[in-house]
Amino acid sequence: MNQIIMILLISVLVLVHELGHFIAARMCNVRVTRFGIGMPIGPSWKLFKWKDTVFYIHAFLFGGYVSFAEAEPQTKEEKEDKGLDDSEYLPSDSVELYDNKTITQKLFVVSAGVLMNIVFAVFLVIAAAIFFQKLPQGSQVIYISGFSDKTTSNAQVRGLEKNDKFVAVNGKKINSLYQLSFFAQNSKLFDNFAQKTLIEKNLIELKKLNPKIENTIKKGTTVVLAEQFAENPLLVNDNVLSGLEKYKKQGIELNKSQIELRNKILNKKTYTFDSDTSLNDLAIAMSDTYKPLSITVLRNNKEIVIDNIKVNQEGVLGVLLEINDVYQETKTPRQIIVKSINYLYTTTATMLFSLWQLITGKVSASDMHGVIAIVKVGGDIIASKGMLNGLLLTAMISINLAIMNLLPIPALDGGHIAFLIVEKITGKKPSQKTAEKINNFFFILLILLMIAICYNDIFALVTKKF
Repeated sequence: MNQIIMILLISVLVLVHELGHFIAARMCNVRVTRFGIGMPIGPSWKLFKWKDTVFYIHAFLFGGYVSFAEAEPQTKEEKEDKGLDDSEYLPSDSVELYDNKTITQKLFVVSAGVLMNIVFAVFLVIAAAIFFQKLPQGSQVIYISGFSDKTTSNAQVRGLEKNDKFVAVNGKKINSLYQLSFFAQNSKLFDNFAQKTLIEKNLIELKKLNPKIENTIKKGTTVVLAEQFAENPLLVNDNVLSGLEKYKKQGIELNKSQIELRNKILNKKTYTFDSDTSLNDLAIAMSDTYKPLSITVLRNNKEIVIDNIKVNQEGVLGVLLEINDVYQETKTPRQIIVKSINYLYTTTATMLFSLWQLITGKVSASDMHGVIAIVKVGGDIIASKGMLNGLLLTAMISINLAIMNLLPIPALDGGHIAFLIVEKITGKKPSQKTAEKINNFFFILLILLMIAICYNDIFALVTKKF
């Protein structure tokens, strides 16, 4: 049910976007012949006709369009190729033709969908602030509510206690479950990477414990193993910790034979080799261990630092958590306006930065997600956190839709705006055939991108990434 609500909310965003184009076109006296909710893929239904515009709804809801009247074709063949009704044509000198409008009017019509999405996002956030009298601050408070019996983590042994409030991990402030989970997952025992400094340390220790050892360890040789040293603690920048930049593991990645050897020598003091192995391979296998966590907690109004917490092989810290979202009140008109603007500014800045990270390659394209993921995650958010967060997510999607449509890519609104700006500067309009070829090429690229994003979404659902 919550996923259906999310589908409807996204459909409303598309409707709002196209409504912006429609209203702007009517204001500029451009004849609109069709208004479509969804994309003309699969079954379509004619809803009604209002003045010169026929309204349609399509089974494929994710999308929308507004069609303007076109100039009467020169030949009958050209008219048949277009496949439009006679009512969708106008004389070439008609004042209702989009092509006969000024560049300023065209820019207004093309950019109106983006403007409408921004206005609608502002409306949603302010409405949510008024109705619920609060807005999320963008952070969480995390407490330990107990300990799990099904984990080998040493968190409780090292000194963590029930009701401790998480403050920092490895010196980094923690204000979300994502950040805490990030440290746990990326500090776990065995991540198939070994740090160079630890490899060198293990080589020295192995030679000390086994003076007669050679660079190639022969089959049947028994070797005294060094104790399991911890790797260096995980240190990351704020962008990685906030999910705005992809985390890249450091060190040497273990190959298949090194991983097998690592698993065989785990918790052993000596090991007899069943095949010839290089001393370097042994040192690498011994060096893939765990990264100790240094956790700062608030206990009885005092900050306490607990070091050398070891996360198990599954990346589980072994604690039960109580997680509370932090909200800010929006009860007065001033609070509603100021905090709504701050919320919109912060989230929009984050989205723009994320887009830049994607463009510069700091975030992988495999991390891009689309409608399927939005519907799934949005439905889960509504189910777990209520309609306030669902509305705010919808507002953010509306802003995101505006940002993406402003990109100067042909076939998007931003592409049309770019063409118009070039025309304004040069005084020359690209030929219709050239413009159509460019738009068709990029439209195909967008379709391929959508398919790739859908694949990412489905793969993430199947592998339970969200």
